[in-house]
Amino acid sequence: MDAVTLSLPPVPVRSVSASASTSYSVPVSSSWSVAARQRLWSLRTRPRFRNHSSAVPQLTVTCGAGVAEINESQFKETVLEANRPVLVEFVATWCGPCRLISPAMESLAKEYEDRLIVVKIDHDANPRLIEEYKVYGLPTLILFKNGEEVPESRREGAITKSKLKVYVDDLLKSISVS
Repeated sequence: MDAVTLSLPPVPVRSVSASASTSYSVPVSSSWSVAARQRLWSLRTRPRFRNHSSAVPQLTVTCGAGVAEINESQFKETVLEANRPVLVEFVATWCGPCRLISPAMESLAKEYEDRLIVVKIDHDANPRLIEEYKVYGLPTLILFKNGEEVPESRREGAITKSKLKVYVDDLLKSISVS
């Protein structure tokens, strides 16, 4: 097998005043693998963003067929006037735990569709609801029945699918929905 030779340009050295110097150069030995040298080179040539807002990827929390995303204007009709219990999930596009439990919520919505309505509300787009229901952590789950929050139904933070099912089953038993 032939040896691969990779020629890298010299890495600049940055000088700091007071006669001390900080070197950013990395000695690239011939024993380094090609992959290691390529990683080093990609770090040097990666674009650096000055405006950090343009470097942040725009993520969305998507809804499948089982979970509907609603807003403040739809809240009264969809949640408060519903003829079945409604599990409301308060989420945000920037919230990692919200994205983490999204598949479990989709599965739950499909599995319980005959007994429960599941909806999502975007935290950033609906500040009045966030303030009214005092949502402090994300994701927050709240169960509503007959237009009112079910006592002890509020839950904050990520949850596994199995624990989510136990949580919903216990809530449905407590409000006598089978």
